[in-house]
Amino acid sequence: MLPLILLAAAAGAQAQSSATYPAGVLASGTMGTMNPPSATLGTSINQTSGSRLVSINAIDDFCLFGPPDPNTVIGDSEAYEVAWCTKARNNARVIPDGVITGVSLLKTDMYVQLMGYGDLTQINIAAGDYGGELDPHGATGDGNPVGGNVTTNMTTGTDTSYQEWMMYVSYEQFCFRICTNANSTYSSEYMCWHELDEMGCQFVMPGNYDINGTFESCDADVAYPPGWYPTSTSDGTTLFSTFAQFYEGVYTSDGTPVSYTVGTTVTPESAYFTPSSSNCQTVSTIANGIDVVAGSSTGSDAGAIDATGSSGSSGTGSSGSGTTAASGESSTSSGSNSGSARFALDSGVVGAAGAILVAALGGVAVLL
Repeated sequence: MLPLILLAAAAGAQAQSSATYPAGVLASGTMGTMNPPSATLGTSINQTSGSRLVSINAIDDFCLFGPPDPNTVIGDSEAYEVAWCTKARNNARVIPDGVITGVSLLKTDMYVQLMGYGDLTQINIAAGDYGGELDPHGATGDGNPVGGNVTTNMTTGTDTSYQEWMMYVSYEQFCFRICTNANSTYSSEYMCWHELDEMGCQFVMPGNYDINGTFESCDADVAYPPGWYPTSTSDGTTLFSTFAQFYEGVYTSDGTPVSYTVGTTVTPESAYFTPSSSNCQTVSTIANGIDVVAGSSTGSDAGAIDATGSSGSSGTGSSGSGTTAASGESSTSSGSNSGSARFALDSGVVGAAGAILVAALGGVAVLL
């Protein structure tokens, strides 16, 4: 446990920095009950840990969410994933050396984005599972996973908890975005829009996915929020249209079942553009030198050992149930919504149940 003086200092630093962030950027909740009080490097290794605190700090210092038990489908375990890290940190499980086969870490003015590849069956994802999407909202609003928290030190130099993030992961690929800023056009919620789970990494988090076998960290331009497409300019302000992922459902009104549909059958082929990257730094590989067993199941803390060695691993992302990606790359999607992967690209109403597109509200297309 951290001394109280350190906890107070950490809380003070977060409170002091919050004044410089737009509303909705910094996390406002509490740490999950199984997490340490703050992001901590050099914790004991416990391959049965239930910690759900993820940090993304460097190409050799990052974490992913994965199942606690071997051979698990992401769609079945998204509410209780645990943290797997490339270093001994956050009381989390350690990703064994060799699991991650390629990674690209991007720093932008609005978000930090991690894309990578690897044998993620070694962090308990079932072979052949095209995975799903994790985010701080989830079906119940409690997050997937429940109690999951995310930090990065790439924007301030100190570990900071952010409100909005999203991760797509399959048995061989992943992508992860932490939204670290906002402005009058792009809120952190829009930059980490979490309702496009069937579209996959390359659509939702565009970047260079031809990096399997490469380990790089770069600066990058900012992408448009997922699903946003510029349509015109009015008085120097760009106007956007957006789309809603197709799904159907039923709700009850005064005891009567009412069917509804969100979206149409029009499917965008790709994100509007892929942002450019620069100042890329590469390393030949990443490794932590820690002798751990992959694919550990849940249990007690009896297996905790002292940390030795240095750093980690990584991979590239996607999510899903059988969508196809742009440019011929494989992509995964969670398929959590009913119906096929069909989407709407409209400048008017894009769905029911509150999904209404306003084509120009303050110069921005907004889903209400």
